[in-house]
Amino acid sequence: MVSKDFTIKNKMGFHMRPAQVFVNAMSKYPCDVTIKFGDRDINAKSIMMIMSACIKCGSEITVTANGEEETAALAQAAEMIESGFGEE
Repeated sequence: MVSKDFTIKNKMGFHMRPAQVFVNAMSKYPCDVTIKFGDRDINAKSIMMIMSACIKCGSEITVTANGEEETAALAQAAEMIESGFGEE
């Protein structure tokens, strides 16, 4: 199991477009990927769960990957989140 803490940087937070891109990317990995936000554990492969969490700019999250290809999944998650999903 690997995990990393992040701060959401893009102004609009984890809205529909970055959430969809993130879900599509994480769904390619066979491991379990979760987002810890507050007291919630969110399935990172579920657009509905991510959208319902209302993760905004400045929010602190922890992404955890567990299983086959966990390191690659976390590396891709880190790249996406740290780049602000290509948004400002």
